[in-house]
Amino acid sequence: MKRLLAIGLLVGTLGAPLHAQVTERVRPAEWEQLVPGARFMDRFLPMPDGVKGQGVWGADSVQGRYVDNGIELPDVSFWGGNILQTADGKYHLYVCGWPERSPKGHMFWGNSTVFHAVSDELSGPYRIQNSIGKGHNPEAFRLADGRVVVYVIDGYYIADKEDSPVWMYQKFDFDARDRKIIEGLSNLTFARCPDGSYLMVCRGGGVWISRDGLSAYRQLTDKRVYPDVEGRFEDPVVWRDSLQYHLIVNDWLGRIAFYQRSKDGLHWVTEQGEAYVPGVSRHRDGEVEYWFKYERPKVFQDKEGRAVQMNFAVIDTLKWEDLPGDRHSSKNICIPLNKGLLLSVLNEEPITPATKRIEVRIQAEPGFSPQTDVDVESLRFGSYNEVNFGRGCKPVKTRKEGEDLIVVFDGKGSGITADEFAPKLIGRDVNGNLLYGYARLPYVDYAPALLSARRPVYDKQQHVWKVQVENFGLSSSRPAEVEIRSAGTSLAKGEVPALAPYGKTELTLPSVEAMAADTIACEVIIRSGGVEQERVRFE
Repeated sequence: MKRLLAIGLLVGTLGAPLHAQVTERVRPAEWEQLVPGARFMDRFLPMPDGVKGQGVWGADSVQGRYVDNGIELPDVSFWGGNILQTADGKYHLYVCGWPERSPKGHMFWGNSTVFHAVSDELSGPYRIQNSIGKGHNPEAFRLADGRVVVYVIDGYYIADKEDSPVWMYQKFDFDARDRKIIEGLSNLTFARCPDGSYLMVCRGGGVWISRDGLSAYRQLTDKRVYPDVEGRFEDPVVWRDSLQYHLIVNDWLGRIAFYQRSKDGLHWVTEQGEAYVPGVSRHRDGEVEYWFKYERPKVFQDKEGRAVQMNFAVIDTLKWEDLPGDRHSSKNICIPLNKGLLLSVLNEEPITPATKRIEVRIQAEPGFSPQTDVDVESLRFGSYNEVNFGRGCKPVKTRKEGEDLIVVFDGKGSGITADEFAPKLIGRDVNGNLLYGYARLPYVDYAPALLSARRPVYDKQQHVWKVQVENFGLSSSRPAEVEIRSAGTSLAKGEVPALAPYGKTELTLPSVEAMAADTIACEVIIRSGGVEQERVRFE
């Protein structure tokens, strides 16, 4: 991944203006060995057939596009937005836009209006029903009580239901919890957790949690969770399915996005390959809508939480070249996704290199029969670090169980370690189409406690450290150890009692030595069962 630190040449001719701000990133050499299904980008499916536009606005690379996909109007530039569905089957898109002839062209985005648009089809066309208010980069989500929140930069709108004619504007409260806020608080993205709480990722890659989606968002991280590579990151999108969290973040300068997964929303693995790049919007006949920029990705999820569609804000040229009344503009497009399989491992004992057989259940679903649709010999199973390169376990036999298919793999070469929480399967169906999925492990806790400390404060009179520890997880914590360190020296240690979700404790820890100041640069480490749960640095 470090090879991505290299920055290539500016796109375009030598005479291109520097404000183009487009850089080609060098990919790691190992990515050349990735098999189909390794990249998130491989999940994009052809767009549903639609009405092809000719002689409409846009560069030559997007002529022939489906003008009825997503939302498009000749006199409005659209940006951002995501989709919610109601019980009547209608799809509701919350998208922002501004007049295409605005004095500053695309750079008028700061004066955006948020629109509520509706469609009978997930891919559109969406038609504006009403406006919600001023704002940019909207993302909508539902609260546990059914109310709808539409986030915009610097605030949010809230209403009782999706098609409410009146929305109330409010502002979130943020508690940084003594941590540095990474790149400010804009372009927020939200994922609902099983207990009704909300995990939020800000533009800079910090992770925050609100107990109910409206109460204060509280920061858990002290650094970004994005891949440790060069990139001008923005436009994160986070979601949770029935198994794990997913996060995609876009390097807007390099026009490359990265895909990450997490069991708890705090600790992430980055899969190899591009999550998306320009050109992922293609038709069934092979024609490509080659938009210059694909930004503000959002997902629509099925009942299992799997992403079945991604929609993007797209523009046909550099933003600075989209001028009032010209042939350039922007819109929102919808691209279907291969949602993946529902998988579970049947082995009750943890998988190790000594495991001889691994049994994987492939669950039947409407329209999919694993007993007849799967090319079993094509399947590979194991760690993504193995499977993404065509390695991993090979199938040795199968058996039927109800409508499901149990595939027994030779355990050799799985690459599964003690840290694995969702091993991956890649293969094909009998027609050669991609099959993939992530498997639930019966011995993994998918609702872990999340212990997190505030900055320690030193009491000079009593020679003790006082530190608050909270549990932001989905289950009660076990007793844990907390340690305060500075400049490589341990200053204090103590025990954190078991805490219920959202419980907290105030600890008083004897100091190893007398201190001159009540706060110093230090780090707090929390361990449970000998495993490090948090390491946070306070400057």
